[in-house]
Amino acid sequence: MKNAYDILAGRGYLKQCSHPEELRELMGKERLTFYIGFDPTADSLHIGHYVALMTMAHMQRAGHKPIALLGAGTAAIADPSGKTDMRRLMSAEELDHNAACFQKQMARLLTFEGENAAIFVNNAKWLRELNFLDFMRDIGVYFSVNRMLAAECYRQRMERGLTFFEMGYMLMQSYDFLVLFREYGCCLQMGGDDQWSNILGGADLIRRKEQKPAYALTTALLATSEGKKMGKTEKGALWLDPNKTSVYDFYQYWRNVDDAEVANCLRLLTFLPLEEIAALTAGDADINEAKKKLALTLTAQVHGEEEADKARLAAEALFGGGGSIEHMPTVALTEADINETGLRVTDLLVLGKLCASKSDARRTIEGGGVFMDDVKVTDVYAAADRSKLRGGIILRKGKKSFVRIIDN
Repeated sequence: MKNAYDILAGRGYLKQCSHPEELRELMGKERLTFYIGFDPTADSLHIGHYVALMTMAHMQRAGHKPIALLGAGTAAIADPSGKTDMRRLMSAEELDHNAACFQKQMARLLTFEGENAAIFVNNAKWLRELNFLDFMRDIGVYFSVNRMLAAECYRQRMERGLTFFEMGYMLMQSYDFLVLFREYGCCLQMGGDDQWSNILGGADLIRRKEQKPAYALTTALLATSEGKKMGKTEKGALWLDPNKTSVYDFYQYWRNVDDAEVANCLRLLTFLPLEEIAALTAGDADINEAKKKLALTLTAQVHGEEEADKARLAAEALFGGGGSIEHMPTVALTEADINETGLRVTDLLVLGKLCASKSDARRTIEGGGVFMDDVKVTDVYAAADRSKLRGGIILRKGKKSFVRIIDN
């Protein structure tokens, strides 16, 4: 089987590695146990986490054993990387609930049976029971404050103020690696490139304290060619939970991704062979076909083939002719909804999550961006005709955001 290091490199995942030649050789001859950490600060993973999940899946398919570390302990402190302010502190109960949600979503990509079965570990198990004095004497002595402050994740916070509370994050994450090394033989930590300083800290801790090899490896973040984060929509993050981001909206995001990003997204977010990706995105190829392939393949990976096909049919009904509008995002109004809203378009836009508020809906109508059954809505006090609810009324915001309103 091909070396996992070469697989990751060939698909464009790799960014930084502490000992690249040594690690590549090791991956080619031994089954490694590795881990990636996920702080459960929400009740769903989002597309920004998906590159990490894909690297885990590629590693597992190449014979290595993944540990998905759920950071209910470290999330209580909050990672300062990429942040300008300290995160809201969360209760243990909230963090544990979010961690359980993560486990269900990860199970779509990782295998939990067999010789190299993935396992879930929650760092709350050891972090919540730590004694501060013992920890600082046993672990803190290996960390230089000067080196920590030189790290990008801390340096960018210096002007606004950095608490000792947050500085403890690197120590906690490094301690996680040490515990997993001791209990599971885990010798490699992976993660997004914004985590380089934290990941390197753990590998250095093991090498200094245990006098044994440990490795740090970071992977590409999901970004545009201009370096901007991908996965943001008008409604916020692109979540893996269909209750937060509908399957249709998820599909449409990838169907409408910029032409320049299609090849990279296919490499990082799908398992399609590189030869097929090259053919789909060649100069003389139809880029729209590549976008369709990306949208359908990725939606199927996240939500299943049946849901992905429904999203495709809904999109075809709206944009390409054919298909079925039954599968587009739909709001079924109760009698109470109808009485409360009076079927005013501003209220329906909010119920359909096309607008964040009634004032947002009014502004969008005034800007000429709202259509009801393909007729532009110009009156902010306009209301829908109840007799049309049985067949369904389609509200559109802009060119690509739709919702179907029906009578329950």
